Amino acid sequence: MSVKTFAIGASLVLAALIGGSAWYATRTTSGEEFAQCSGSTVSGGKAAIGGPLDLINEDGVAVTDAEMFTKPTILYFGYTFCPDVCPLDNMRNADALRILDERGYDAQAAFISIDPERDNVEVVKEFTSLFHDNMTGYTGTPEQIQAASKAYKTYFKKQDGDPEYYLVDHSTFTYLVFPEIGFVDFFKRDDTAEQMADRVGCFIDAAG
Repeated sequence: MSVKTFAIGASLVLAALIGGSAWYATRTTSGEEFAQCSGSTVSGGKAAIGGPLDLINEDGVAVTDAEMFTKPTILYFGYTFCPDVCPLDNMRNADALRILDERGYDAQAAFISIDPERDNVEVVKEFTSLFHDNMTGYTGTPEQIQAASKAYKTYFKKQDGDPEYYLVDHSTFTYLVFPEIGFVDFFKRDDTAEQMADRVGCFIDAAG
């Protein structure tokens, strides 16, 4: 998976974020209470990031976004066959969650597979179990995954080649989603676990 490909995908998503929406487009309040917490620069857009989701959790149960995001959630889109980026990003996300645990914050992590062809419920459950007990994996039909990706303005594309051992190009942002509020912020790959935990904690404190 080339750096160039990831850079292109990430650029597409960042353009969508900047041209689209900040987290407060999904809120019914002004969102000023969160202003000091955000590390992103997106603002003032009209098209909201996030929205209704219908997926299958790692226990084989059909769930909606309301059932997925019952507490502040660190959300990542990736796939289990990913050779390097996804494991590293999910380990970083799990480390952030462990720091939050130590600080007394009640949060969770979620992993949505962009490769439903290979990532069934058993596979995603085994994958998330490698990182944190409070990380849940989700899969679904290709249509459900496309809808989830579109909702969060993510990019992914299956590479041509071996039908079994193919790779998938994808964007690498991690999202922070709150119950009833929705998307509030995103994290880039160069954000550390400590920085993520600081910002997530700030959002939780501000939400009261």
